[in-house]
Amino acid sequence: MVSTLAVILAGIAIFWAVLYALFGRKEIDPETGEPIEKEEGLSVDMFIAMWRTKRLLGFIDRVSRVNPRFWKVYADIGIALGYMGMVYVFYALAKTAMQTLQTKGQQAGVQLVIPGVTVPLWYGLIGLVVVMVVHELSHGTVARADKLPLKSVGLVLLAVIPGAFVEPDEEELAKAPLRSRLRVYGAGSMANITTAIITALIIAYAINPLLIPAGVEVKGIVPGSPAEKVLQKGDVIVGINGQEIKTMEDFMEFMDKTKPGETLELDVLRNGEKLSLKLTLAEHPERPGKGFIGIQPAQHVESKVGSEKIILPVFFALYWIYLLNVGIGLMNLFPLVPLDGGRMLDDVLKEYLPENIARPLRYTTIGVGLLLLALNLWPALMNLAG
Repeated sequence: MVSTLAVILAGIAIFWAVLYALFGRKEIDPETGEPIEKEEGLSVDMFIAMWRTKRLLGFIDRVSRVNPRFWKVYADIGIALGYMGMVYVFYALAKTAMQTLQTKGQQAGVQLVIPGVTVPLWYGLIGLVVVMVVHELSHGTVARADKLPLKSVGLVLLAVIPGAFVEPDEEELAKAPLRSRLRVYGAGSMANITTAIITALIIAYAINPLLIPAGVEVKGIVPGSPAEKVLQKGDVIVGINGQEIKTMEDFMEFMDKTKPGETLELDVLRNGEKLSLKLTLAEHPERPGKGFIGIQPAQHVESKVGSEKIILPVFFALYWIYLLNVGIGLMNLFPLVPLDGGRMLDDVLKEYLPENIARPLRYTTIGVGLLLLALNLWPALMNLAG
């Protein structure tokens, strides 16, 4: 049987072959013989497509002139947040990498964000668009507030990863003071975290009062776990052994009292139909002596005021905007070039350390960073491979 991963990879390869055949030709400078990089429009290279425009530069200029001092203070906070986030992300990835090694790849690390595959299609796309727009507009606005020129803005597709960019004049950026450069680098993730906080407040004070907990939804199933042959993604657990389960707290409290080998009778909603299913627990891989069902649980909710076709989509859109802004905003601070965190660390090392010390530190950071990313991505890739 052809695995999901093989089908996805084949589709990606065909897509890029067609795109490159249609748009991959570049004009050649007759004097130098070098390809001419387009200042506007679509340019395609192997697994990289970029669309550039200058039309939004005026808008960014106007926003940056509203209150330049505000944007500089905002960006200074972004610098501090950037270095704190860098330490946190490095620690978190190191911790989950160790868990991946201990559980032989069963412990999830970094989740790939592929709308329609690993995250819901439309909610994932909405969340990614918000992530990219606020991130890149923040980069551009802070750069212009610090009088740094911009060349273009645009969209990019790297293999399957969509993105947006604000393209500064790299020569001018390299000549700018360290603080100005750090402001530009840190501004993107600052915007993502700010957006996540605002979204969380909207959910907490405007949406949550309209919702009631209505069970625990199965968002994912651990391969080889007891749930694999019994439950399905999207099932909603509303009762266990006759006890009503409405909230995540109800579910966690019940599971905390279970033992390996115990058989549970689950009341489950599947496609609107209520089912009674039996499942025998395994031992929890991280908590010896405790029962393990093997699902990724999430709170299932219903509207208590009706209008579920409006309220629930708004709730889930805001939820994914929040989740993706936090996750991608923090991952962008990982100290690995070309991520913003990597550029922040790289510029500080170059500024304050001699080259014979800065260079090995940069290479060590790159090596360790790539290893941690590989260990964290391994479970996600294996899940895709099926």
